[in-house]
Amino acid sequence: MMGSASSSTIVVFLIAILAIGFLIFFFFIGSAIQLWLQAIFSGTKVGLLSIVFMRFRKVPPKLIVEAKITAVKAGIEISTDELESHYLAGGNVLRVVQALIAADKANIPLTFRRSAAIDLAGRNVLEAVQMSVNPKVIETPKVSAVAKDGIQLMALTRVTVRANIDRLVGGAGEETILARVGEGIVTTIGSAASHKMVLENPDSISKRVLEKGLDSGTAYEILSIDIADVDVGKNIGADLETDRAEADKKIAQAKAEERRAMAIAAEQEMKARVQEMRAKVVEAEALVPQAMAEAFRNGNLGIMDYYKMKNVAADTQMRESIGGQNPQAPKS
Repeated sequence: MMGSASSSTIVVFLIAILAIGFLIFFFFIGSAIQLWLQAIFSGTKVGLLSIVFMRFRKVPPKLIVEAKITAVKAGIEISTDELESHYLAGGNVLRVVQALIAADKANIPLTFRRSAAIDLAGRNVLEAVQMSVNPKVIETPKVSAVAKDGIQLMALTRVTVRANIDRLVGGAGEETILARVGEGIVTTIGSAASHKMVLENPDSISKRVLEKGLDSGTAYEILSIDIADVDVGKNIGADLETDRAEADKKIAQAKAEERRAMAIAAEQEMKARVQEMRAKVVEAEALVPQAMAEAFRNGNLGIMDYYKMKNVAADTQMRESIGGQNPQAPKS
């Protein structure tokens, strides 16, 4: 009984080992054999061990084998190591292969190294090849500019560009093209003597902009610049003159207000001085009777002198009345 039990345990253990081995074989070797057979039947040379070891290098074998089969079927020879290296570098293997096939069909000279470099630079190499065959039209936003007569014009342009494969790595993108075209439009309209000249000959804008060589240093080649629409905007010159006149008016009003405030302050100061002088006169007049009484007591002033002084004051009052003034009578 003991022998039979141990024998059954051994059998179960062997069966488990065989099952695990089969699973390992199926996981690592079975799928690899399937891809290897697919490559052989497609006329592509990919080693079985190379497919197995791709998993250890953390490279998806299915992607690499299918990309190589696609390239070989299109008549393009690419080594498996190149495809693996590009994948490990973070590139898009399938897109690079598709770009090489599209370039080959369009008779565009493009190598795998250049295509991989363009892809690793962050550009869509397949779209670039397609743009080389079929140019792309970029519509710029409305660009506003002011002619010399002060009239604002708003131009809408369409720029036809073709990708330049040789300048895709390190070349500027569409944003640079749009910025340069916008700058050229502003310069051309701004140098026009009248907005009517621009409206009569809108093609003058595209001609002058094209003469500037705006595609230098970019990843594109400008084929044409077409003016789609030109609208007349505000009279900027008149608005500026109005704003300037309004500003001058406010400055003049401020200066006039300043002068008025200074005049009021001077008038107030003068009134204060007059009031001060009147107070002193009233104070002095209040001391006159005391001084006269003191003079009478001391004998320095006689009664005849007093009457003479009264006569002089009456005579002065009469003369002032004749002269049209109305002074108050002096106090005795």
